[in-house]
This record gives sequence, C-alpha cells and structure tokens, in this order.
Amino acid sequence: MSFVVLNQPLSQKISQTGTARPRLGFLGVGWIGRHRMEAIAKSGLADIVAIADPAQNLLSQAAASVPDAVLVESLDALLEVGVDGVVIATPSALHAEQAIAALERGVSVFCQKPLGRNEAETQRVIDAARAADRLLGVDLSYRHMTQVKKICELIRSGELGNVYVVDLMFHNAYGPDKAWFYDPKLSGGGCVIDLGVHLIDLALWCLDYPQVTHVTSRLFAQGKPIRSKSKQVEDYAVARIDLDNGATLQLSCSWKLPAGCDAIIGASFFGTKGGASVRNIGGSFYNFVAERFHGTKCELLAATPEEWGGKAAVDWTMRLSESTKFNPQIQGLARVAATLDAIYAR
Repeated sequence: MSFVVLNQPLSQKISQTGTARPRLGFLGVGWIGRHRMEAIAKSGLADIVAIADPAQNLLSQAAASVPDAVLVESLDALLEVGVDGVVIATPSALHAEQAIAALERGVSVFCQKPLGRNEAETQRVIDAARAADRLLGVDLSYRHMTQVKKICELIRSGELGNVYVVDLMFHNAYGPDKAWFYDPKLSGGGCVIDLGVHLIDLALWCLDYPQVTHVTSRLFAQGKPIRSKSKQVEDYAVARIDLDNGATLQLSCSWKLPAGCDAIIGASFFGTKGGASVRNIGGSFYNFVAERFHGTKCELLAATPEEWGGKAAVDWTMRLSESTKFNPQIQGLARVAATLDAIYAR
C-alpha cells in the first residue's frame, strides 16, 4: 500500500520550546470537538490550520477561536489543505472509516472514543496506523487525571499488593441528546460503549492489560432486560469481567438514572496490601478525589480541581510534535473493544 503525504514537514515551524509545531485539522466541531480544539490552541503546541464540519453554524462558531484556519465541509477537503494530524469528533459510526482514510494519506489521528463500534473496526484502524507508521490516539481522558495517575502509580509499584477486585461505576442522570446514540447500528451500543468504556480502559490500563478470560453481563432498557440488541441500546448495564491474573472487574453504568445527583463516577482497586479509589465529588462530572485505604483509615492522595478534559488531546499533540511514528501501546485498545464485544455478547 502506498501513501501520499500532503502535509508540510514538521521542521518548517518550530515552537518557542524548540520542538516542531504540527499543522492540525479538526473534523467535527460540536461541543466536544470545539473543546478539544480550544485546549490544543491554548497549549500553543500546534498550528490549527483547517476545520471541517458540514454544519455551517458550527464552523462559524469554531472560526471565532481560530480565525486563521481554513473552513471546509469534508475530510477530503481538510486533507487537501495539508496537515500533520487530524482530530476527529464525529458520530461513532464514522470514526473508523474517517480515521483510516486520514492514516492512509499519511496523516496522524486523534479520535474521540470509541475508536470503533467493535473490536474488528478498532483493529482495522490500529492496523492502518501501523501500516502508515503514523501516531494514533484516542480521547480516553480519564487516564490523564492527576488523581488517576496517583492510583496507577500505587498499583504498578506494587504498593497495593495483588489487586484482585476493581469496582467500576459510572451513572449519568442525563442521556445523550442526539438520536444516533440510540441506534445500535450507528452507536455500537448504549451506556457501556459511551460511559463504561472509560472505566474499563482505565482499569485494564492500570493493570497493564491482562487477558480477559470470562465476561457475564445484563443489559437493560427502560427497566426491562434487552431482548434485541439490534434494535435497542442499554441505558443500564452490569458486568463481571474476569482476568487471567486472577482479578475481577465489576462494572455498573447507566444513562438517566435517578441517582439523586448529576453523576456517580468511581473506580476502586482492592489489593492484598490495601485499597485506593478515585471518585467524583458532589455529583460533579469534573471534580474528583483520589484516596488510599489502610484498613479502616483513609489517606487523601489528590483532590485539587483541574481542567483534565482536554489533557488527552494535548498529550497527543505533544507526542506528535516529537514524532509522528506509530506507538504500539495503542494495541491495548483492541483488548478494551473485545471486552465491550463480550459484554454485548457479539
């Protein structure tokens, strides 16, 4: 397979820190795409040269933040501008094909989750990135929270001993406001692929991606077990995920749960030498605390509020400024996607 690289060399523009400044394009500038664009612009690590969205009102709003960017309506037109990387924030059904199209043109990709609606789609994108030798990133932003990093350090250093149980919870009192989220063919699933993916990825990543050996789950829609996964998406799910290192993950997640607050989010790790937990504060989607447990005692690890939502995008941009080459660690996302497939029994 041959690749036509249209982007200008990174060495043509150098930042104040002496590193190369990538030329970036943004595909999809709804709320989350625009937020990631503004986070990268604020970092000063890249030049935002093109924005693509079929919705003219969204293009106009985004242009106010980066007035020098070229405005286009499609991925093809964006790639013709000449970019080093593209940030994709479009509906889930489009992610895989759009990412592959960019990679096959020699352009690195940062994509909203999920990278694919199933393991097969996810692996196709990873394979395309490997073949093109281009950097691929996915917006699994919880990894980049200071609170999560503190806990991950404890786990990987062995300070918690052998972690044998991980409790994962993500309940959202609201639900998506776009119709495609509720179409299994377009979304790939409901609250599990929308919310649960963050915590499954977080747990497997902290544990260095052990093999998943067995999965059981129950999926509900409006209080009733789902009978046809091709016609309904779940708004409540529970799952047990057994790992080859002897540990078990227990997941519960939901949309529109009457939980008495906006959200309940948490990941608790229990090991033979103690426990640790990251959880949201006061129902917030953004403020979190990390704690370590010693028997009945609780030690505060981190609780300072921070703007972590755009950190994954900024981290990818920083890595892109250093090297456009493929990072094999992205292969772990195929294991996350396979776990989702098992939860959906597909």
